Amino acid sequence: MTWVDACERLPRGSGTPVAAITGRYPADPGSGAGAGEEFWLVMPMYFPARHFAEDGTEHRNCFVDSDGVVRYPAGTGGEETVTHWAVLPALSGGSVHVLGADVQPALRGAARP
Repeated sequence: MTWVDACERLPRGSGTPVAAITGRYPADPGSGAGAGEEFWLVMPMYFPARHFAEDGTEHRNCFVDSDGVVRYPAGTGGEETVTHWAVLPALSGGSVHVLGADVQPALRGAARP
């Protein structure tokens, strides 16, 4: 997997990359370990060239997670930012998605030592 700096280049077209995000855990002392600490982690997201949020707001060239949170490359505005992105690796069987009759042979191929 190759990580790309989101400020240098965005994915070509819409797709399903994973993205590295940065932020800070809530500073509430009751929130447990890591409270107030900065984090950098990887989340599955997709990259649409054009995305409409639930409230109808249009977003362009952004990253969207499974909860519908919209993030932009770091330094381009917004509190939720993406620092890096990468295209998910292909599954055993030759493509990112394996469907139908190709699933069981792909699973067997992945299970080989």
